[in-house]
Amino acid sequence: MCLAIPGKIVEVLNSGENPFMHFAVVEVSSVRRKINIELIQEEGIHPGDWVLVHVGFALAKISESEAREQLQMLAKLGEKQQALQELEGYRFGEEE
Repeated sequence: MCLAIPGKIVEVLNSGENPFMHFAVVEVSSVRRKINIELIQEEGIHPGDWVLVHVGFALAKISESEAREQLQMLAKLGEKQQALQELEGYRFGEEE
């Protein structure tokens, strides 16, 4: 099953040499990962914002209440562990 996982933006990273690549650090259940925020960059992403993450890309900005509801639903469905495993599966220039 493909999951979009709610995550909280912890840090927006400088795009560095490539102005077309925008990244942020997101936290999901105490796990932090670097994600690509290019698809929602125009919405204005800031630390504390919540986003839906799928295979390392932020797909949409959501409210904190929506994020909490989705995390609770994943837990009820027994999918929370699978969501965390998916989060572990991608990396953008991070060492393993």
